[in-house]
Amino acid sequence: MAGSIRLRKQPNVWELRVYLGRDASGKVKHRYSTFIGSKRDAERELARQLLLIDETPAPVIEGTKWNKRTTFNEAIEAWRENGWEDLSPKTQMAYQQLWNKYIRENIGTRSISATGIYEVERYLRKLADGGLGESGIRQIRAILHRSCKLAGKWSNGAIPNPISGAERPKSPRRDPVRAPSVTEVRTILSALEASGDLRLHAFCRLAIATGMRRGEIAALRLNDIDFVTGELRVDEGVVIGSGGVTVKTPKTAVSIRKLFVDQTTLDLLGKLRDQQLALAARCELELSDDAFLFSFDPGCATPPYPDVFSKNFAKFRTDYAIPKDIHLHSFRHFAATFLDALVSERQKQARMGWSTTHMSRHYTDVVSDEDKRAAEAIGEVLS
Repeated sequence: MAGSIRLRKQPNVWELRVYLGRDASGKVKHRYSTFIGSKRDAERELARQLLLIDETPAPVIEGTKWNKRTTFNEAIEAWRENGWEDLSPKTQMAYQQLWNKYIRENIGTRSISATGIYEVERYLRKLADGGLGESGIRQIRAILHRSCKLAGKWSNGAIPNPISGAERPKSPRRDPVRAPSVTEVRTILSALEASGDLRLHAFCRLAIATGMRRGEIAALRLNDIDFVTGELRVDEGVVIGSGGVTVKTPKTAVSIRKLFVDQTTLDLLGKLRDQQLALAARCELELSDDAFLFSFDPGCATPPYPDVFSKNFAKFRTDYAIPKDIHLHSFRHFAATFLDALVSERQKQARMGWSTTHMSRHYTDVVSDEDKRAAEAIGEVLS
């Protein structure tokens, strides 16, 4: 709590000023008083008054008051209270960390209305010059843009959005994710089999054969797999938030899909299922139908962290001299590339779970037959 003293025209007469905060309209409020005595005594009296203010509970003001003094921090805080929960847990955690580290004590303290496009672009460039990557800068701009857009709506247009016209600094061009060749994929699968890590082998094989996202594979349950027909149901994904892993339905309906896998991949998934059943039996547990296939929990009741498989694959890649530019996400690119010359564009969209503005995923049985042929073809290539 801030305060100050000021000598009036008369000797030993002091004006004490104590900051009380802002009223309901956002206006700064102070309390003034007069003290007669020495400067040291006046300072003691000011300290006493500040102590009393600190010990007095602050009045609760409902809601945010929108005006020209509203700061970026206040807009973000209002968004947190009204709409933040619509973000995925992983996005919430990432935005919170970026806010705390790069925004809160920097541009966050500034008034939105008093900040121009030049100041915003200068702020973003300063972040880039400080070493922050393209992804971080893009997300920071997204945080500021969304919060200012909401502030403009909630203030009935009184607060502008200086972020909408601000451009991000250009980052050095990065090489796109490379799709490995068929020869490289076969080498990787042979090395995975030799490693003896059945869980990682099955995880990578499924990613290669289907192009599924790592979060989708981590969320795969036993009852999502038909071990007779080879059909998989993809309707969940694992996301990482501040409270740990969470299983959520996809953001878009097209990501919910059914697809086939080849027999070799299906057999590998069956081996992992048998291994999980054996482990549960040794622990005197039973696996439920909705148990997570790739779980590290003996009862398979909790989904695994997708990052664990990325780290394990990175270690495997080093141990077996696999090219460093091949990552788990490279397998999704391989599957998409392989499908180009094999199936129709709509089936490729359906199998990969991509969202478009002009396509729907409600296809006929002919599309399912086409997907089965795609699964068999890629199984032959991988074998």
